[in-house]
Amino acid sequence: MASMFKRMRESVMPTLKETRFQEKGVLTPEEFVAAGDMLVYKCPTWSWESGSTVRAFLPEDKQFLITRNVPCRERVAAIEYFDDNDELVAMDDGDDEGDGWVATHMDMGAGGEQLAAIADAMQPVSVPAVASMECSGSDSDSDIPDMDDFDDDDNVLEDDDDATAVFGGAGPSSGMEEANILMTRTYDVSITYDKYYQTPRVWLFGYDETGQPLSQEQIFEDISQDHAKKTVTFEPHPHSGIPHASIHPCKHSNVMKKIIDNLGLSGQTLRADQYMFLFVKFISTIIPTIDYDHTFDMEG
Repeated sequence: MASMFKRMRESVMPTLKETRFQEKGVLTPEEFVAAGDMLVYKCPTWSWESGSTVRAFLPEDKQFLITRNVPCRERVAAIEYFDDNDELVAMDDGDDEGDGWVATHMDMGAGGEQLAAIADAMQPVSVPAVASMECSGSDSDSDIPDMDDFDDDDNVLEDDDDATAVFGGAGPSSGMEEANILMTRTYDVSITYDKYYQTPRVWLFGYDETGQPLSQEQIFEDISQDHAKKTVTFEPHPHSGIPHASIHPCKHSNVMKKIIDNLGLSGQTLRADQYMFLFVKFISTIIPTIDYDHTFDMEG
């Protein structure tokens, strides 16, 4: 019922036509595609997919982004995630007191020096000119926050769920049993455009060491406990209908607006087509052990 309500709500939501990226941190569908094109160009571990369900406000061959079989070698409980050096990105929108995102991997300190360095690295505006940005996972020749409670009990991936494929994928290969291969969990990570919130939305589908789909509780082992079962819920993927873990996008725009404002303090401007590079960075605060991010080092 909750998923049906969300689909109805999105169906009556008008499609954003004019840019409000600098003003509100949101994207039009065209800006989402441009940002996705930049990510795919710079980091070919990501690719565009069409999906079984096509949304008219996006090109048929660019419905969502996906990177497959990325490793997750350890559980979140095994790492020191939140320490005295981490900061909260305040998200005061009148809903709850003290909302925020853990800014583990980015320095949001005075002046936004590191964010300014990121913007410098992504200048000028033409795509060929940003070829110096590195994608450590690329095999191409040229190296081209705390969320509101969001409950959805209708679409939970049960422990005995028999889904065995996502978008034609089959999980890790059978060769994983070989003694010389490190056994590890893997994930398919996809990014869709959420028409209601006007931002990207991340979806996760995981496999265990033998290639079998992970249960809901197993996936929560790979999610920051500050966000598990609150920021992250289980819902059918909008382009396949298969239940995925989803990072709810209700405050993505607030986080991006905070980043835009910090860059502004240093006289820098973030373009909409650069959105994905920072987006995958702040999402990593929720899924810090899933090694999907092969864009340039933000702290370098």
